[in-house]
Amino acid sequence: MARTKATDPRWIDENGEVIDEDHRGLVYDIRTLVDRRRALGIFGGIGATALLAACSSTGATATASSTASASPTPATGAATATATAAASGPIAEVPDETGGPYPGDGSNGVNVLDDSGIVRSDIRSSFGSSSTVAAGIPMTIELTVRNASTGAALVGAGVYVWHCNRDGEYSLYGNGLTNENYLRGVQPTDATGVARFTSIYPACYSGRWPHVHFEVYSDVAGAVANGPIVKTSQIALPAEIDSLVYATAGYEQSVRNLAQTSLARDMVFGDDQGIHQIASMSGSVASGFTAALTVGV
Repeated sequence: MARTKATDPRWIDENGEVIDEDHRGLVYDIRTLVDRRRALGIFGGIGATALLAACSSTGATATASSTASASPTPATGAATATATAAASGPIAEVPDETGGPYPGDGSNGVNVLDDSGIVRSDIRSSFGSSSTVAAGIPMTIELTVRNASTGAALVGAGVYVWHCNRDGEYSLYGNGLTNENYLRGVQPTDATGVARFTSIYPACYSGRWPHVHFEVYSDVAGAVANGPIVKTSQIALPAEIDSLVYATAGYEQSVRNLAQTSLARDMVFGDDQGIHQIASMSGSVASGFTAALTVGV
């Protein structure tokens, strides 16, 4: 690691001695990585400036209180007002992951993608013969889809998302839920490559880290016609926000399940601890959260 000049006052202690590099903290380490142009590869496309801002911020740690707010973690493009469709250079491709046993895309039984009503941004309620609304802490899902080779936003791509309810069950498959289709929906990406969904925070069920499934198609027409899938993957929800949400009424089972698993042991995220799939979060328990992720395809 490169040596900072001894005259730099940031690394001089109260006795006038140079602080050893190993004790200068994460901000120093990241600055050094930026100098070596390695930050992008290690942090999966998260902007180096955003990382430094996050590491330097005080009070950014979420506290386990039902009224606590989560300080926004740096978004990778989806939740920022400056997102554009322009190419920004290569970004990390999000890993391919299993769609799991409850996709609802025809690959394992029922197919909801060709149902009228599946193209919607608010996925909290069922559509068609049922209007049941899934209960839970509100969560907005924002996926920014970009070309991994160029960084350019993919405008008009079709994105299908689905996840479990507050009890850890999936519509279309769960006990008593075969006639429900909530927490599933398709949206096109906008002019900046963003597909946005209004949903609820999913449970942590036994054996899995809290997550959201998604599939990317070339366009919405391809999605509803079961056309070729461009990318199948999952979003990992960060532990500090999981703990905040699961401390609220209705998520009691998730507290125990979360304590029995980890990103490192998860069957999907365990290989790299979800480094390219952990959502950037903002919001609070009181107002709801936003989970944002940039998806390189």
